[in-house]
Amino acid sequence: MQRYWVKTPQWLKKFYPRDIAWEMPVGEEPAVYLTFDDGPHPVATSFVLAQLARVSARATFFCVGNNVSLHPELYAQLLNAGHATGNHTFDHINGWNTNNFTYIKNINAAAQLIKSRMFRPPYGRIKHSQARKLLRTIPSWKIYMWDILSGDFDKNISPQQCAENVLAHVKPGSIVVFHDSEKCFERMSFALPLVLDHCLKKGWKLNALPG
Repeated sequence: MQRYWVKTPQWLKKFYPRDIAWEMPVGEEPAVYLTFDDGPHPVATSFVLAQLARVSARATFFCVGNNVSLHPELYAQLLNAGHATGNHTFDHINGWNTNNFTYIKNINAAAQLIKSRMFRPPYGRIKHSQARKLLRTIPSWKIYMWDILSGDFDKNISPQQCAENVLAHVKPGSIVVFHDSEKCFERMSFALPLVLDHCLKKGWKLNALPG
């Protein structure tokens, strides 16, 4: 049974602090914002980088600190290719199940390796008190959620359904979540090229999130 929303409902956003971004404003040049969580991973991240380079796209990678420590050369490739990176905690921990001190400490541990003030909570689960601590620091963090969840982590859907989850909803301003991880690779690697080509045919730019 599916227990997540592919398209984030408006009512859900009201449960989170107002300063958290779910989608981007649409400017004179319409753009879509692809994001990749949980990497870097030797196979998945390398595939994503090749696909983005194929269409001269830029994206944002919300990296797990432990994975950056294991694959620093891949993290450097992300930056050298002009992509943005963000913090996804050091150990991919769930904020709802973690006290504030431990949660912030885990984020700060990742920040030693990921030099970015962009943050996405794993599973989208962050307490109001944790979000406030981040948003009120100097300089403050930027917390990004998403408009569209591809579902590439869901082993109960097909690669085709993963692609359709995005293609049926993507529009200028959308923040789309994929994952550059082993678990998601079969579905992500099928869907990503289709999504990239779809956006190009629509004349939409593919941009990284502003840090």
